[in-house]
Amino acid sequence: MTDTPTSRDWGGVISLGLIWGATFMVVSIALEGYGPVTVATARTTLGAVALLCVMAASGRSLPRPDGRLWAYIALIGLLSTALPFVLLSWGQQYVPSAFAGLSMAAIPLMVLPLAHFFSDEPLNLRKFIGVSLGFSGALMLIGPGLAQLGRGAEPLAQLACIAAALCYSVASVFTRRCPPVDPVTLAALTLVVGSVTLLPIMLITEGVPGWAGPRSGWAIIVLGLVPTALATLLRVSIIRSAGSVFMTLVNYQVPIWSMVFGAWVLSEALPLRFFIALAMILTGLAISQWVSLSKMLRGGRASAR
Repeated sequence: MTDTPTSRDWGGVISLGLIWGATFMVVSIALEGYGPVTVATARTTLGAVALLCVMAASGRSLPRPDGRLWAYIALIGLLSTALPFVLLSWGQQYVPSAFAGLSMAAIPLMVLPLAHFFSDEPLNLRKFIGVSLGFSGALMLIGPGLAQLGRGAEPLAQLACIAAALCYSVASVFTRRCPPVDPVTLAALTLVVGSVTLLPIMLITEGVPGWAGPRSGWAIIVLGLVPTALATLLRVSIIRSAGSVFMTLVNYQVPIWSMVFGAWVLSEALPLRFFIALAMILTGLAISQWVSLSKMLRGGRASAR
């Protein structure tokens, strides 16, 4: 493994930003024909099946019977698939897909204070400034909704999207603390946990889904196979080749692409506060990760020479 990004790594990280940025648009299309729990369940189940097939084809086996490891797998599965997928699907019934994508930009900023208390990554002054600016951007994003709590579903939907970002953040911390396990296997099993959790909830609340037409039907299939399964494999490949710091470049792309696809494909209106919030969150993210990004960029220039 090398920490110097190749042209293939750059292509991969740009592709991953596009894929994850478009996810929120595809969720909105799937919701045209299916309920939010069905969308979350189908996405999780299809992704689990695809990654289990990858495990079988590559000769990967299940982890050892370690209670602590399996407890982490179950917890990560609930926090990284079942709960946030349902929150996002429900929330996107009432808010633009661009709002959901912008909410995800706060994930790295949420991870920093959590890591300060639950791992060996202290929150220094520079990171604190970056986190404070980023959270100010998040407040800019949801501020009008907070003033309208109790007056319809939209404010609660905004909070659901932020809560989904918090779920991903907590899951990230637990993933760092998880005992050693193959990353593809971990991704497959966490999706299995999400699928097993959501299937009975879907059957009770929304019933057995049928084919709702090509637009929504294909959107669900795409959700399971591309941003859930394929993107996981791409993420693992990039981290192994160029390192986890390089992967943080995806965090800068996702909110931008979510706004582009929301406005371009779904004709969503983008209020001025979306752009202000985006600038504040991305600036805070850059400040908080400045040292790591500087090292990565210096390494890239050195390899070019």
